[in-house]
Amino acid sequence: MEQAKKGDKVQVNYKGYLEDGTIFDSSEGKDPLDVTLGTGKVIPGFEAALTGMEVGEKKTVNIPMEQAYGVHNAEMVMQIPKEQIPPDLKPEIGQKLQVGGPNGEAMMVEVIDLTDEFIILDANPPLAGKDLTFDLELVAIA
Repeated sequence: MEQAKKGDKVQVNYKGYLEDGTIFDSSEGKDPLDVTLGTGKVIPGFEAALTGMEVGEKKTVNIPMEQAYGVHNAEMVMQIPKEQIPPDLKPEIGQKLQVGGPNGEAMMVEVIDLTDEFIILDANPPLAGKDLTFDLELVAIA
């Protein structure tokens, strides 16, 4: 049978979960995910796991953080004085906000702590610093 290789457009059913079993994403109940191998549109470990699979094949792969969203970068945690926050914004821990980055680009951040004087924001991807596990099923190769 044909094996998925760089340049192939593949369809995959997947379930992604953390070491504690928490599911963070799944294609269950949705159409399979379309991925063109070699384009870098998905995390490196996910793409590497799909390469070489055959249609109908299922497997479970463990992807270390370095092949997923990287390690958690402390430099991407920001402490912003509350007086710089718009007065109509009432931040809460866990809230996602869009802010302007250093070059004017929009970045998503998460409120991770609040003090009397500061709001602490984390611009790391939510899954940075985490090893991931995926159950994969290759559905099609185009």
